[in-house]
Amino acid sequence: MKKVLAGAALAALSMNAFAADYSDGDIHKNDYSWSQFNLMWADNQLPQGNPDHSGHDYMEMEFGGRSGIWSLYGYVDVFNLTDSDSQDFSTTDGMFMKFNPRMSLDALTGIDMSVGPVKEVYFSTLFNWSGDASLKNSFWGVGADVDMPWLGTVGVNLYGLYDIKAKDWDGYQLSANWFKPFYFFENKSFISFQGYFDYQWGIDEVAFGEGKANQLKTDKGGAIFLGLYWHSDRYAVGYGLKGFDDVYGLQDGGIVGETTGWANYFSVTYKF
Repeated sequence: MKKVLAGAALAALSMNAFAADYSDGDIHKNDYSWSQFNLMWADNQLPQGNPDHSGHDYMEMEFGGRSGIWSLYGYVDVFNLTDSDSQDFSTTDGMFMKFNPRMSLDALTGIDMSVGPVKEVYFSTLFNWSGDASLKNSFWGVGADVDMPWLGTVGVNLYGLYDIKAKDWDGYQLSANWFKPFYFFENKSFISFQGYFDYQWGIDEVAFGEGKANQLKTDKGGAIFLGLYWHSDRYAVGYGLKGFDDVYGLQDGGIVGETTGWANYFSVTYKF
């Protein structure tokens, strides 16, 4: 699964990082919202237990915005839209959902917490659910909007992972995401470099016997998504390269199959 941040407001934010100032009491002055549908094709998405790696289509409803003290990003993915037997998601769970609410501590307290490149500070949460309820993860921590060279505003979050199904804390995650328009056309459309990374560590290892093939989880893992997209006011077309390394802390070559490698993502988007 991936993130494709979009919208003119986010493009402006990525180019012009500024300190949050809510001293006038107006916590809604930076409000905005966006939503879009992405029709996707994924080649070699991991984790993957299907040796054929036939790829799969999916529809993604993606949304985000800001309202007062709250910032939100999220998406809902529905896989294998035509229920094709030839796709590698044909016999597995068909949905995935991610919601990333963050509460601005600057807006909540009225105190300017910016310092150096840090422009705004958040209490940050993240929730991941699979459609068959086999995955229910929640993440709790702190976040910040950070002004980075060339990239502009980067959202950075540090979490502790609470596994809702296991009722247990299970490691940490460092995440970052960015949206950088870098080439503009005369018709005001543009090309952006956008993506994210998630890195987990301190995970409880889980094995069901001796040997790598019986290993479910290792102690660390991560993923990075690197995308190039063309954007207009209503449409976007893009390609993303995603790298996996024991993604979600799942052992590569273990019970769930391959969890390390590279995948290709192709998308066409309509923006609302």
